[in-house]
Amino acid sequence: MAANNRRMSGKKGAQVGSGGKRRRGLEGKGPTPPAEMRKGHAKQRAAAAKTRRTQGRPQQRRGSGKSASEMVVGRNPVVEALREGVPASTLYVQQFIDNDERVREALQLAAERGGINLMEAPRPELDRMTNGLNHQGLVLQVPPYEYAHPEDLTDAAHEEGEDPLIVALDGVTDPRNLGAVVRSVSAFGGHGVVVPERRSAGMTAGAWKTSAGTAARTPVARAANLTRALEAYKKAGVTVVGLAADGDVELGDLEALEGPVVIVVGSEGKGLSRLVGETCDFRVRIPMPGGAESLNAGVAAGIVLYEAARRRD
Repeated sequence: MAANNRRMSGKKGAQVGSGGKRRRGLEGKGPTPPAEMRKGHAKQRAAAAKTRRTQGRPQQRRGSGKSASEMVVGRNPVVEALREGVPASTLYVQQFIDNDERVREALQLAAERGGINLMEAPRPELDRMTNGLNHQGLVLQVPPYEYAHPEDLTDAAHEEGEDPLIVALDGVTDPRNLGAVVRSVSAFGGHGVVVPERRSAGMTAGAWKTSAGTAARTPVARAANLTRALEAYKKAGVTVVGLAADGDVELGDLEALEGPVVIVVGSEGKGLSRLVGETCDFRVRIPMPGGAESLNAGVAAGIVLYEAARRRD
């Protein structure tokens, strides 16, 4: 007798059966799981981001979450900082100060903003606070800046159902360049800026002023190690794009800008550091018909952010 798993046919003879596999295959895999459970779906990423925030993440190394407090010294700098909305906790005014127009404006701006303590202090005390700088009787205390965690930027993008658009700065030490980048990120719908903890500009009063107030709504994250932060972004599905004058890809040909991306900008002159450059998925050049050798960080970031925003509309 033929084996049990064989069927008999008058025309073709014995054939090997499926052993029930075809029948099981027709049964299907059950109902489609909800979007929150489908790997790679935008709602799944948003749910994961919410879970991470609810559970909390390990705290960063001490000193990486906050900057040190800062003093803005001198009548013109103090007035300009107050005009530009630089965060401030206390305005120190020298006793028996010559009450000129700038002093009156500083006092008026501080009173109108609210939340700024007004303190009168003798000149020797202001000299001590400012290490002997020419304070002209006015000193504004800027509180420590609260840096975000690099993962906060991608989490915020996923919660909004958007692909992350982030700028990372490598070796940019001028606070005004940082402020300009923050302003561009805000203008073109980006989700934040990442700076390394060392050898990098921080969110000083100068950076706040250059950002023209946009630093209040655009987070800046600080990474203990920029290369590791970029590698973490890559593992999360974010493409890392480095700007380089000798890049292999021209900006107009880079399709990655349409998806989740981190744009890495190096310092003017030196460009990207070796390790950061090797971490990038693409090294991209900005065409410059005029022949300029390089652009400063703020301008370069603005050009790429504009291109990314244009493609995403």
